[in-house]
Amino acid sequence: MSIALVDYGAGNLTSVVKAFKAVGADVSVISAVEGLDGARAIVVPGVGHFAATTSLGPEWRTGIQSAIGRGVPLFGICLGLQWLFEGSAEAPDAPGLGLMPGRCFRLEGEVKVPHVGWNGLALAARPSRLFDGIPTDSSAYFTHSYAAPVVADTIATTTHAVPFSSAVERGLVFGVQFHPEKSGRTGLRLLTNFLRVVQGAA
Repeated sequence: MSIALVDYGAGNLTSVVKAFKAVGADVSVISAVEGLDGARAIVVPGVGHFAATTSLGPEWRTGIQSAIGRGVPLFGICLGLQWLFEGSAEAPDAPGLGLMPGRCFRLEGEVKVPHVGWNGLALAARPSRLFDGIPTDSSAYFTHSYAAPVVADTIATTTHAVPFSSAVERGLVFGVQFHPEKSGRTGLRLLTNFLRVVQGAA
């Protein structure tokens, strides 16, 4: 059994696979919902427009939610994090998975958009398995124009004109707005922590 990395046509999968393999994970790239069968964890990556998530139709949504119900961890990266929410102003008619409340919004203000580059992570006071051992003054690499609101399950915030959720965690559902595969030691430690969650859930 391995981690199922969902290929729905919205991401550079090669760097994500390489990062997971660097921390000792066995990764399988899947493009059909049947690939979820037997997966020890599910990773939904993605870059670009929120409308791309419409490729994850009812079968995918049902399959992923059923897997979560069986105790399979889910990890969303960048667009994958945004998909965990109810939707996005970027594609108002495209529903999110709805595991987190609220809708994603466009970053605006006297800042450059897209938000590209390194930025700080303000970690929540409560314990987080995803950020175990990661210093509170850590930074990560971002590239996005839309962001998720800060909610009760937010475990890290980042500010680019306004605060937004840079990471969420609830039960076995995790997500990060930044790219751990491009975030150096912080990113690799975070993936290692996720892998530990996966091993503990098996």
